[in-house]
Amino acid sequence: MTPFARHALSLTAIALASLSLTACGKKEAPPTAGNEVIITIGHAAPLTGPQAHLGKDNENGAVMAIDELNSRGMSIDGKKVKFVLVSEDDQADPKAGTTVAQKFVDKKVNGVIGHLNSGTTIPASRIYSEAGIPQISGSATNPTYTQQGFKTTFRVFANDIHQGQALAQFATKSLKAKTIAIVDDRTAYGQGLADEFKKAAEAAGAKVVAQEFTTDKATDFKAILTKIKASNPDVLFFSAMDAQGGPALKQARELGLKATFLIGDGGCTPEFIKLAGNAADGQYCSLPGVPLEKMPGGTVFKDKYQKRYNQQIQLYAPYVYDAVMVMADAMQRANSAEPAKFLLEVGKSQYQGVTAKVVFDAKGDLAAPAVSIYQDKGGNWSYVETVDAAAAAK
Repeated sequence: MTPFARHALSLTAIALASLSLTACGKKEAPPTAGNEVIITIGHAAPLTGPQAHLGKDNENGAVMAIDELNSRGMSIDGKKVKFVLVSEDDQADPKAGTTVAQKFVDKKVNGVIGHLNSGTTIPASRIYSEAGIPQISGSATNPTYTQQGFKTTFRVFANDIHQGQALAQFATKSLKAKTIAIVDDRTAYGQGLADEFKKAAEAAGAKVVAQEFTTDKATDFKAILTKIKASNPDVLFFSAMDAQGGPALKQARELGLKATFLIGDGGCTPEFIKLAGNAADGQYCSLPGVPLEKMPGGTVFKDKYQKRYNQQIQLYAPYVYDAVMVMADAMQRANSAEPAKFLLEVGKSQYQGVTAKVVFDAKGDLAAPAVSIYQDKGGNWSYVETVDAAAAAK
């Protein structure tokens, strides 16, 4: 499938697609016949391939936010507005991600939510920055995203510095690991998180006895796991998404590798447990933020999500929901949906979201991030503890 072949409109946007197309070529979305202004929000994530379940989860969160905004009957500059979501498939591929970004710029979208992966978010962010389009990611964790000096990049999620430090703190203090093996998938996410984890674990006194690499397309990990088994580590940190992490854990146990398995947010999903099977029991993952039940609006959001989609939240849907709401709140305060005008207000956000109160630091990261640890018990992720991520990273 070529990058242009997949043009997935959200469920909500399907009926409104023709309206979104009318926004092409104009700085501000045009009013409709009823004096209604259309605001187009671009959303990008992998909607096909092994990460499609995560991309659809993100899209679902964005759709819920868009529908709620439209049901409120929001007005800007005295005119009723209608939000339209245009959702594109970036295939979790950096090249496809930049193609999607250029498509959004050409469409003159008012703002962008996404992308899901750091590997797509970072190269796309330069294109949005050059076009002056605000971008809020609800899932990309690589610190580079907000460290490029762009004024358009924001994130409603703890970054990998925070998550790596929290995971290392848990491994060395709670699990009392002395020896650690690390595997990453060489993506911006996997490698970035592995690097931060390694630095923090070594600083805490642990010894990294093995470090191996794979790819985000791999399915057979037995060769590298056999090497790691020889080093007999206390903990194996696997820095990749669930599509690789689940099978890797299963294969590790088949080989007799007994190390406690740790994985970051990309594997903290129901899909990981499904792929790993019984091998997941007792193993750990991390997820930026606090458990859904402890979020200010988490329980309500969870009920709405399950009622609407008849399935569990995979991972990032509430964060993506908040990202859309933060962008809309900035437009409301700026009294404009023009990117150059509401961009300034995004950075000043004090928005009480579903996940937390969203306040950004000077770079566009959360001012008070947290990271929580979970353990699989009987086929479900159970909350273990929350780490003050900002404190852990100091």
